[in-house]
Amino acid sequence: MDGRAPVNAPVAAAVPDPRPPGGTPALPTAAPGPTATPVRSNGGARVAVWVLHLALPMLGLWLFIERPATDLRWEHHGSHVGLVAGTAGVAVVLGVLVGAAARRRDDARLFLVALVFQVTAAFLGLHALATPGVLADTPTPAFTSATPIGLLVGAVVALASAVELSPAGAARLVRRRPALAVLPWVLVGAFAAMSAADLPVLDALVERPDAPATQALFGVLTPALYVAAAALYLRVYRRRPRVVLLSVLTAFVLLAEASVAIVFGRNWQLSWWTWHVLMTAAFAFIAYSAWVQFRREGSRGGLFDAVALDQTVADLRRDYSSALESMVEALHAQEQGGGRPLGAVTVRLAERFDVTEQQLAVLERSAEALRHEREQARRLGALVDVGREARVIREETDLLDRVQAHTRRAFAADDVWLELVRSGELAPLDDACPATREGRRRSAEAVDRRETVVSPDGADLALPLVVKEQAAGVLRARRSSGPFADADRALLTSFAGQAAIALENARLYHQLDGLFRSYMSPAVATSLIADPDQAGLGGRTADVTVLIADLRGFTSFAERHAPHEVVAMLNTLFAEVVPVVLRAGGTVVQFVGDEVMALFGAPTRQPDHALRAARAALDLQQAVATTADRVGWPRFGVGVNTGPALVGNIGAEQMRTFTAIGDTTNLAARLQGLAGPGEVVVGERTAAQLGARAVVEAREPVPVKGKSEPVPAFLLRALRG
Repeated sequence: MDGRAPVNAPVAAAVPDPRPPGGTPALPTAAPGPTATPVRSNGGARVAVWVLHLALPMLGLWLFIERPATDLRWEHHGSHVGLVAGTAGVAVVLGVLVGAAARRRDDARLFLVALVFQVTAAFLGLHALATPGVLADTPTPAFTSATPIGLLVGAVVALASAVELSPAGAARLVRRRPALAVLPWVLVGAFAAMSAADLPVLDALVERPDAPATQALFGVLTPALYVAAAALYLRVYRRRPRVVLLSVLTAFVLLAEASVAIVFGRNWQLSWWTWHVLMTAAFAFIAYSAWVQFRREGSRGGLFDAVALDQTVADLRRDYSSALESMVEALHAQEQGGGRPLGAVTVRLAERFDVTEQQLAVLERSAEALRHEREQARRLGALVDVGREARVIREETDLLDRVQAHTRRAFAADDVWLELVRSGELAPLDDACPATREGRRRSAEAVDRRETVVSPDGADLALPLVVKEQAAGVLRARRSSGPFADADRALLTSFAGQAAIALENARLYHQLDGLFRSYMSPAVATSLIADPDQAGLGGRTADVTVLIADLRGFTSFAERHAPHEVVAMLNTLFAEVVPVVLRAGGTVVQFVGDEVMALFGAPTRQPDHALRAARAALDLQQAVATTADRVGWPRFGVGVNTGPALVGNIGAEQMRTFTAIGDTTNLAARLQGLAGPGEVVVGERTAAQLGARAVVEAREPVPVKGKSEPVPAFLLRALRG
C-alpha cells in the first residue's frame, strides 16, 4: 500500500469545481456569496463519500496489523528524508501564509492555525534530520518521538483555534502573538537538546513504544483532540461553506489518523509509512485548496479569511459592503456628471483590500447591479405611492399634481410631464411641459392611437392615459442621457396605467359625490364611504337629539297656489334650512312634504348634540324669516327632543333610508305640533342639557300616547353665549 488512494480521494470528493458559473471570478472570500458549493440535495451522498475516503487509511492500517504478512518492509532512508522534509516544508509555507493573514486581519484563530502548522512542521523537520544515517547512525528519541510529541502539541493548539473566542479574549491572544510565535522553535530546541543528552525519560519512549501510557497519550488523546477540533470546524463550515474551511477540518481528521498510525505502525513497515503519507496528505490538501482559490481569485489577500473568527468575518463583510457602497456612490456621481473618476475609486479600493483587477471588475458589476436594484426599488416605491393616491378622494388637479410629483421622483434624472385632454385639446398640467412641435405631435398620436409613441432616438416617450377605452391624457417622459431601456419603458407604462386609474377614480368619486350626496346628508355619505358596512339594514341605540320642522299653514297655501309654485316655495325654504342644519353638524334624514327631520349625535357622535340642535332650530327660523315674511309664505314650527333612539338603516335590500326611531322621535313630532309659526319648542331633557344657556318658558305639558302623565314642554326663546 503506497498511500496514494487515501490522499487523492478526499481531494476529489471534497473540492468543488474552482470555476464559478459562466467563468466569472468570485469576490474575495469574506464578501457575501459562497466560494464553495454548499451541500444541499446530494449532501448526504457527498458526506458519505467523504467519510468513506477518510476511513480507507484506517482500514488499511487495520489490515496491516491483523495480517502481518501484508505489512511489507521498505527501509529507504533517502526517500524518508525527502518525504518528511517536503511535508515539513509545505507546512512551513502554509504557516507563513496563514500567519501573514493573521497579522493582516489581527485574527486570533488564524494565528493559532498558523501555529499548528509551525509546530508540526518543526517537529516533523526534526524527525527528518534524525533519520538514521543523516545526523546519527542509530534511532534516537528525536527520530522515534519527535513527530508524536509535535502532533500532540499541535492537537492542543488546533482545539484552541476551533473555539470561538470572545472579542476581549481574541484581543488578549493577539497581544501575546510575538511570544507565542517562537513557541514551536523553543519546544523543538528543548526536545533536541534532551534527545542529545540521552535522558532516561526519552529513552523510555524509544524502548517502550507499546507501553499503555504511550498508546493512551499518542494513540487516544491526540486523535481525540484533533477530532474535537474538526467537529468544531464543521460547525463553522455549516455557517460558511468554504473550500479552505473544509480542507482544514479534513486535515485535522487526517492528522488524527496519523497519530493512531504512529502508535500502532511497525517501523519501516507499510503500516509505519502510512502515517507519513497521511501527514503529507493533510498539508497537501490545504495547500491544494488554497491554490485552487488563488487561481480563481488571482490574489492571496483573502485566501484564509473564511477560517477567521466570526467577528473578523463580520468586520470584513462590513468593509466589503463599504467598498460596494463607494462604488455605487461613484457610479451615481458619474451619472449626475460629477464626482471623482471611477478609476480613482477602484485604485483606492484595490490598495485598501488587496484585490485583483478581476475582483475589481466583479465589484464594479456588483455595484452597478446594486445601484440598479436600488433605483428600481425607489421607482417601485413611487409607483406604490401613485397607487395610494388613487385610493384617496381628491380634486382631479390636486391628485394629478401628486401623481406627477411621484413620477418625477421615480425618474429623478429625467423630465416627466402630464397632459390632459380638455375640450378635445391636450393641455399640460403645468407650464414646465415643453411645447415643441414634435412633442405635441407624439402626444396627439398617443391619444389617437391609445398606445405608446416613441421618438426616433428612443429618448422621448408619450404614453396615453386610457380611461374607459378613451385616452384622457398623456404621460410624457424625456431623457437627455440617451434612449429609455426596456425596463424603464415598462415601468413608465405602469406609471401611466396607475395615473389613468387615479384619474378615473377621481372623476368617478366626483361624479358619485355630486350625484348621490344630494340625496343624503354629507355626514351619512362620508360615513358610508369610510365604512361601507354601515349601509346594512339595522342599527344601534344611541343618545341623540331629533329636530323636526313643519310649515304652519302649508295646506291653505297649497290650495291657493299652483303646484309648481308650491314646489318652488318648498325648495326655496329648504335651501335656507338645510345649510343651517349642516353647519351645526346635523344630519338631514328625510323630507316629508313640508316637513324636514334632522338628527344630531348620529351617525357621528357629538357630546353637545342638544346644544347643536337648539342653535340650528333658532338659526333656521331666523334664516327663513326674511324671505317668508316678504312674500307671505308660511313659517316653520320646530320641535326639538333629546333621548335614546334606534339609529340606522330602515327599509329593504333594494331601498333604504337612514333615520332614528323611538319615543324620542315621536315626542319631537308632538313638540313640533305645539310650536307656532317661527317658534321652537324643546323637551324636558333638551332643556336640562342646555341648562343656564337657554332662555325658556314653560308650556302646557304634552299628553303622549303610552305615558300616564303629560310630558313637560318649553318654548325656547334664545341661547346665551
